[in-house]
Amino acid sequence: MTAPRKKIVCLGLEGTAHTSGVGIVDSDCLILANEKHTFTTEEGGLIPRELADHHLEKFPGLIENALKKSKKEWKAIDCIAFSQEPGIGAPLTVTATAARTLALLHNKPLVGVNHCVAHIEIGKKMCSCKDPLVLYVSGGNSQIIGYESGRYRVYGETLDTGVGNLLDTFGRSLGIGFPAGPVIDKMYFEGKEYIDLPYSVKGMDLAFSGLLTAAKLKIEKVKKEDLAYSLMHTAFAMLLEVTERALAHTGKKELLITGGVAASKALQKMASEMCKEREVKLYICPQEVAQDNGVMVSWLGILMYKSGVTTTIEESKPNQRFRTDQQEVTWL
Repeated sequence: MTAPRKKIVCLGLEGTAHTSGVGIVDSDCLILANEKHTFTTEEGGLIPRELADHHLEKFPGLIENALKKSKKEWKAIDCIAFSQEPGIGAPLTVTATAARTLALLHNKPLVGVNHCVAHIEIGKKMCSCKDPLVLYVSGGNSQIIGYESGRYRVYGETLDTGVGNLLDTFGRSLGIGFPAGPVIDKMYFEGKEYIDLPYSVKGMDLAFSGLLTAAKLKIEKVKKEDLAYSLMHTAFAMLLEVTERALAHTGKKELLITGGVAASKALQKMASEMCKEREVKLYICPQEVAQDNGVMVSWLGILMYKSGVTTTIEESKPNQRFRTDQQEVTWL
């Protein structure tokens, strides 16, 4: 009789932008803890120094709560993962410093993970996807991605701002605090009339700046519900045009939407209609792990750790601009 396989347990820290997240996951992807706190404002956007201060304040309590909730002591943690790239420099630095400190204090291996790839892998696991095309939509990122030849290839992406930042910046112009996306998503379904706005698809890439500028110039000239509807509908149509083209190019029969904007009911509705026409299976990453969180970092940490990848202290500096397609995929 063979001995039962020992499960690997990983504690992961997420801190690329607005969210301090601590997740504890085992190698069966059983979520033992998912603690997080998101920086919000009543008006205005994200200031890097304030995000760093937020993470510095929140991480100790989140780590303590995660360990209590998981009923695990430090001796049961096999490795510590952290979001090393990409993201905003100041909060990334706090997150890396916290991870290094824990690794040294408790003598644990360290695994630096790519934030974007973590979104993909947790979505694939939670939705039981096999080989999806991924529409990754968040504040700072808008990419159409698929696995090919050892890496996650980017077939199309934003050339300027992420779709989440588009919505939040537009929301600030309406006097909405951060995050504005959920408020605008509700306004989408209250809009009655489409307002003509710039539609900017450049081959397989997108640009949202002109759309944002044009929408801001129409504030107080048209109903805000109609404007919100028109902005979202235009932005999502752009994203789905490129997504549909990538589906045709790759022949993939699954579409996974992940990232914070995956929670948008408007986007889900439009994507569902497109996938039905193309006979493609649509998967929406569950909201609790689609938005920034420590669970996705822990899960990718386990995948990398099992494939033999660890990060030395010297290698653990954050890398703000490390791309999705720069990450070598050693675990598939």
